[in-house]
Amino acid sequence: MRRLGRALVLLLAGLLVALVALVGVSAAWTARPGDPALYPTSEPDAETVLLVSHGWHSGIVLRRESVTGEGAGAGLRSIATRFRDFPELEFGWGEARFYRATPTLAAFDWRLALSALFTPGGSDGVIQVVGLERPARDSFPSADIVPVRISRAGLARLLARLEVSFKLADNQPVDLGPGLYGPSLFYEAEGRFSYSNVCNHWAASLLDAAGVPTTPVLDTHPLGLLADLRWRAGAAPLARLAD
Repeated sequence: MRRLGRALVLLLAGLLVALVALVGVSAAWTARPGDPALYPTSEPDAETVLLVSHGWHSGIVLRRESVTGEGAGAGLRSIATRFRDFPELEFGWGEARFYRATPTLAAFDWRLALSALFTPGGSDGVIQVVGLERPARDSFPSADIVPVRISRAGLARLLARLEVSFKLADNQPVDLGPGLYGPSLFYEAEGRFSYSNVCNHWAASLLDAAGVPTTPVLDTHPLGLLADLRWRAGAAPLARLAD
């Protein structure tokens, strides 16, 4: 019996080592190098964008006045006008049914989550835009927020990537109604949500467009995305106000 127990422990340890090795190999295989010409930057007029993790979902916060800069199109300019009264805007992408039904982690529905992750061919995506009356750190006191300083050219590429995330009708983003919190709206989005393309991948892809190195395997979960930004981009979270 003792031998059986020891063998089971060794088997589990071996499986754990194999899993860690597999994740490591997958991370190395999918790692995106970023663009050293864009990031890091020492430009005096560099832009600071914020990665905001809400525990199960992450988004990007931009200054509203920056949203109409080089790289933006009709969609972002329309949104900047719609949210003209707010100094900062949070953008988040997710699966249409699950995202709109999950205002907080407490509302998490495993059935909706599994359907979103494993629907053959993926599911429709939506983008939530939130107008922030106060700075992001004050608006989300318990969230993990990582400031990432990017070049002006990097910002233009990020905006171009963000622009094509919106579906347009008559050259305007398609409004789907109120968002989950604060002054916010949902919009129809391009892209299909699945286990290989979740909200955190989308947020990481915006940073990747700006030249920031990212690792899709790690970025699947917000904790992995936070670790990725710290390890590969040298970007550390701000202190939480709720701590």
